[in-house]
Amino acid sequence: MTRTDPLDVPRPHAQLHFGVFFQGVNHWTIWSAPDSGSQIDPASFRRVAQTAERGLFDAFFLGEGLRLREVDGKIHDLDVAGRPDAITQLAALAAVTRRIGLVSTSNSTFNEPTDLARRLSGLDLLSEGRAGWNVVTTDNAWTGANFRRGGYLDHADRYSRAEEFLTVARALWDGWKDGAIADSAGAREWSAPGAVHQVRHRGPQFDVDLVPTLPRSAQGHPVIFQAGDSGEGRDLAARNADVIFSAHGNDFDDALAFAEDIRTRLRAAGRPGDDLRILPGTEIIIGATEEEAQEKKHWLRLQQVTPATALGIAGLLWGIDLSDHDADGPLPKEDPVVSENDGSFGARRIADPRAVVAEWRAKAEAHGWSLRETVIALGPQRGHVGTPSGLADKFAHFVRHGAVDGFNVTPYLIPDGLDDIVDLLVPELQERGIYRTEYTGTTLRENLGLRAPLTHRSARDRRQVG
Repeated sequence: MTRTDPLDVPRPHAQLHFGVFFQGVNHWTIWSAPDSGSQIDPASFRRVAQTAERGLFDAFFLGEGLRLREVDGKIHDLDVAGRPDAITQLAALAAVTRRIGLVSTSNSTFNEPTDLARRLSGLDLLSEGRAGWNVVTTDNAWTGANFRRGGYLDHADRYSRAEEFLTVARALWDGWKDGAIADSAGAREWSAPGAVHQVRHRGPQFDVDLVPTLPRSAQGHPVIFQAGDSGEGRDLAARNADVIFSAHGNDFDDALAFAEDIRTRLRAAGRPGDDLRILPGTEIIIGATEEEAQEKKHWLRLQQVTPATALGIAGLLWGIDLSDHDADGPLPKEDPVVSENDGSFGARRIADPRAVVAEWRAKAEAHGWSLRETVIALGPQRGHVGTPSGLADKFAHFVRHGAVDGFNVTPYLIPDGLDDIVDLLVPELQERGIYRTEYTGTTLRENLGLRAPLTHRSARDRRQVG
């Protein structure tokens, strides 16, 4: 991709933002490679966070797994698991980092707002305004079985609960006014009269009546991340989020369409069209040449989709146990079994398995693919592959044309998976003027270039919906 004249692009001064996504339960992080380190040793978390901070990343984003993944009651033991509680881990990382944001993936379905809002506020204070909250929901009963209410929530109910959860959390964070605490030993009272007020909320999901116990941090509220991709999820983000974490970051046209849809929803919600940062999740594979990068990608996919993983993924599509099949042989001859499973116990919902299997068979026959090769080729397509220079040009095009504001990078190796990005790609981005050379502020909100929290804005601010 050639470099573009700044006069020909809609956002000639836009800057690219990076976060790092340290995943929860997953099979994409390679644990079996010789140069893979521990996935649970605190030193691995420190190494990743400090490398990201050296690369001037905006945020260290910690995934959550409340329970090991399972299908039909069987534990999926091919996944990386064992993540500590996110807020506990991030509080530890606050002590060994100075500027990078610390984002907790915390579930709004299986938490309560009075407790979680306080813990997030505590992280925000400990980190001096660097906390963020990735608001996620869960719809499966195999997680819900471990919680008091059990079961699972329907799709629409998950989002209505999440929005009410956010309403309560914001009210609790606003329970202390700025300057509430006395700044002089000669003050008559420790807190200014009327500076701390009681929060009362009664709604379909929550009944709250308490006085918050913590003051605001330097950034006012933790930064809100949201990752829903359905219409309801996008609307929830448009009404509430500061950052949206999407799956629309590989293809430029798809990314731009997603970004334009989000901006339309923002304006409909009464917010400026640039009020939300769009950071798709991605994987970045770097080689000295394009050929080397493609070879690395091929090796990586074979490491991520092992024979057992390929059979597990295909088994979900076919609806049967395929563990006795040869993953490097042909596709199963059996027809898929269409069950009534609604997805609540771990199996992904597939609208028409027979049609998908027919497509897989046709393409596998046309290309001579094995089952494993078919799973790799037709499964989720992840990330960007290329040389540092080529990727820098590509990312400049994405950000300057408004398709993204940056990327939330998933390293495929822990703890050294960011080294090539920080040492090779970041300098190329800086050379093109699309990436910072130092942190612009001390809080996560400042470094992302975000406005004040939504509840801190005047009516005039909210009307400016350009």
